[in-house]
Amino acid sequence: MSQGKLLYAQSGGVTAVINATACAVIETARAAKVPVLAARNGILGALREELIDTTKESRSAIAALRHTPGGAFGSCRYKLKSLEQDRARYERLIEVFRAHDIRMFLYNGGNDSADTTLKLAQVSRELGYPLRVVGVPKTVDNDLAVTDCCPGFGSVAKYTAVAVAEASLDVESMYDTSTKVFILEVMGRHAGWIAAAAGLAARADGDPPHLILFPEVPFDEAGFLARVQATVERVGYCTVVASEGLKNRDGAFLSEAGTRDAFGHAQLGGVAPYLADLVRDRLGYKYHWALPDYLQRSARHLASRTDVEQAYAVGKAAVEYALAGHSGVMPVIVRTSDTPYRWKIEPAPLAKIANREKKLPKSFIRRDGYGITAAARRYLEPLIRGEAPPPYAKDGLPAYVRLKNVAVPRKLAQGFAG
Repeated sequence: MSQGKLLYAQSGGVTAVINATACAVIETARAAKVPVLAARNGILGALREELIDTTKESRSAIAALRHTPGGAFGSCRYKLKSLEQDRARYERLIEVFRAHDIRMFLYNGGNDSADTTLKLAQVSRELGYPLRVVGVPKTVDNDLAVTDCCPGFGSVAKYTAVAVAEASLDVESMYDTSTKVFILEVMGRHAGWIAAAAGLAARADGDPPHLILFPEVPFDEAGFLARVQATVERVGYCTVVASEGLKNRDGAFLSEAGTRDAFGHAQLGGVAPYLADLVRDRLGYKYHWALPDYLQRSARHLASRTDVEQAYAVGKAAVEYALAGHSGVMPVIVRTSDTPYRWKIEPAPLAKIANREKKLPKSFIRRDGYGITAAARRYLEPLIRGEAPPPYAKDGLPAYVRLKNVAVPRKLAQGFAG
């Protein structure tokens, strides 16, 4: 019996290296002579029967995905509910899979995607359709359970540490007559992994960032202002890195905008300007703040080589697991040694990953709550190690690839409504 086709989809916020995973999926499947379809815009593409035929892409185009940021097939923020609540959508997915002889489904995403993947694995069994479902890890937030780290995090960590070091040199040059306080806001709704990575910029005591504000540590306004003032008086300036998910003592986000995204998460409005206003109103210092936003997760030119290698490895393993008959699992990264840094890939049950969130351990946060510990540095440093620059074109810009994304002809008469 034919092993059928493999469907790959990307979900949630994309990263600098998610396409390296896509590259691995397609190259590994091609080596096994398995046709790969891709869903346009994540699970929505599967529901809408908007599928892409990756066999129409050249070997060189697929290889170029390894150094191209963004999501080559489009992504989405769309969460399926339980089988009882969303039965029609699950049945629609199985209908699309059956029509296109899709026997393997790989969903590349973070926490909410792991939940969707687990539910689909369960539903396919309940509905009697032979489908091997494998989750593929990805998230810049680094908050997936079980895996030592998440593909996408190492590169945003490297970008953040470099940005802090470079911007601080700029501020240091000008603080006598200009900016005294610089505030960088980084991603991280509930987990302070990216904020912690900024601490890697401090190679010696007193180096910036001088203050790191973690979502795991309730914000103390008076303590913060006292620290800023003391740092400016001692050093001449103060670099602050703040997580977007910073909360007050009551557990409320400092910068909640009052709206929610498609996953039901609160939209966060801007911690940096909030903190800057405090500095201006209470201390009177001249300040600047920056919000790298998408820049931090899309900076492929500054990607970590370790991150690229791990992103490729989980994609390759995901295909191998599906071909071997595994379902309801995710390839995870297992650290086997800090010095020298060594790691391997192992399968883990999605049931142990979905709906769980890995926050920054207390042992990684300095006792005063404003910096990282030696343990955090030992964990973080190997993840940003190595460079993997993209090739550059004659015009001086990176030579990124855009796929043709040829649509697969529809086989179902009825479209997806919703």
